[in-house]
Amino acid sequence: MSLLQRVTSVETLSPERGRSPVGGAHSPRDRKLSFSPLPGSWVPPSLEENLQAQAVGAFEVPKSKRILQVFLAVVYCLFSAGVVFGYAALKPVLIREHVYRDLCTEDELERGVRTCFAQEIHLNLMFTVAAVGTNVAALPIGAILDTFGPRLCGIIGSFLLAIGSVLFAFASPSFDAYIPGYLLLALGGPFVFISSFQLSNTFPRHSGLILALLTGAFDSSSAIFLVYRMLYQWSNGSFWPKKFFLGYLTVPALILVVQVLFMPKASYKTVGELFNQIEDENSNGYDDQMDEHTALLRDEQRQHRDSEITDLLGSKSKGKNIEQEERKNAISGVWGVMHGKTVTQQILSPWFILITLFTVIQMTRINFFVATIRPQYEYLLGSYEKAVEINTFFDIALPLGGILSIPFIGLVLDNTSTFFTLSALVTIATTIGVLGCLPYTWAAYANISLFVLYRPFYYTAVSDYSGKVFGFATFGTVYGLTICLAGLFNFSQSGLDTLLHKVFEGNPLPVNLILMGAALVVGIALCVFVGVKAYKAERMGLEHEAERATEVAMPGADTCHL
Repeated sequence: MSLLQRVTSVETLSPERGRSPVGGAHSPRDRKLSFSPLPGSWVPPSLEENLQAQAVGAFEVPKSKRILQVFLAVVYCLFSAGVVFGYAALKPVLIREHVYRDLCTEDELERGVRTCFAQEIHLNLMFTVAAVGTNVAALPIGAILDTFGPRLCGIIGSFLLAIGSVLFAFASPSFDAYIPGYLLLALGGPFVFISSFQLSNTFPRHSGLILALLTGAFDSSSAIFLVYRMLYQWSNGSFWPKKFFLGYLTVPALILVVQVLFMPKASYKTVGELFNQIEDENSNGYDDQMDEHTALLRDEQRQHRDSEITDLLGSKSKGKNIEQEERKNAISGVWGVMHGKTVTQQILSPWFILITLFTVIQMTRINFFVATIRPQYEYLLGSYEKAVEINTFFDIALPLGGILSIPFIGLVLDNTSTFFTLSALVTIATTIGVLGCLPYTWAAYANISLFVLYRPFYYTAVSDYSGKVFGFATFGTVYGLTICLAGLFNFSQSGLDTLLHKVFEGNPLPVNLILMGAALVVGIALCVFVGVKAYKAERMGLEHEAERATEVAMPGADTCHL
């Protein structure tokens, strides 16, 4: 189970129940975690009271309606959440439609090059801007979600998707709307996807399954452009992009209708909030201004509401969840190491600097590979036909990999230390780098198979690391800054494209080796730092336990005389 799955079902915990990592006492309300899975969504206790007033308990909504809400969310996420990440499947269609072909020089056109340098740069820039926008938008989306609720987020997402589709449909050499259109498609997806995560609280006992369905829909949505490319090829080019994107307007229209008619205006309460509701109601004392009949009626209503909540949660106690979460925290080895620190202290620490550097490099590698997979393998394998086959395999494997990896990611993050997780990330990333440099067909398929499994593992592990190390009080700012910086650095991809096509004349090996080497150096530094800190923390814990240990004399030893 990933971090996002866990935070929907338990309160923020520390080694001492009911106390913060730095030893300060907290009220039940202060310990509550207001769930929303993106930066800026874990709000300070001072704002939680207002948000709680807006939230609604799932037991107050009919079960059939909650099932319908989850079903509809999975459906529209499947068609919109991460559609722009199917760029590798859309790019061949754009090339065949001569998008940005007018930027080629006369010499390049006379030589009949498949894609010229300027065309390649602009096509890849379209994906780069979309990828950057998706990451940077996490901060404002989280703020809007917390302030105005999931319904407005979904409505905004539907309008962004609609406008992006229209711009892309009517783009032309005289009206260059490809980049802004693709950017709006990229922004609309997160608005729709992020606002759907709170639906995991509709059925808390199955929150992990609901999150898995939504995440799987996000990963699978990249196949939309693959389906379109197949239809385009089947129609021999008659199903051109304008027809597709105008037809795609049915998706944002569906989202808008669903948001208005079926989706909740406010987020559902988390498990922590529901437990706190029971505690707060039960802690209210007897009002001497209330007559006996009214008091009995209120008590009956409270018991009925408590019964509905416990039926929804499937447990009358948080004890089991707390014990499980504390065990996972102990396994991590570094849980809580920066909890209680100020945002400035956390951002200036090696814990933040190293994970951010690693994230920046890895995200750049991932997006560069997605944007250039076909020219890379055309050079490595020396065959355009083989490169097309590899590209097609990648288009199919990318959505499948995200779905297949979900249960394994949860097992790794819940049952291994943070040091082990980071070491696995570095090892797999290096293996992918090596496979990506080998000029063999089997290496290409192995590289892609490992890549599509690694990608969701990497993204989930970074958020898991941030939650465990920095805590939820500052999670939005710290994790959001990491992703934002990584997204902004992705603008360097244009420079990498220039190196690939101009400096190295299409040879991807130098660029891949540079990125792999940088990731390896930073990754090793991160693993060594975390490993040393975890070892020291373990030793300090053992010494502390030893100091607290006391000798127990044998029974009757004090009465024994010679």
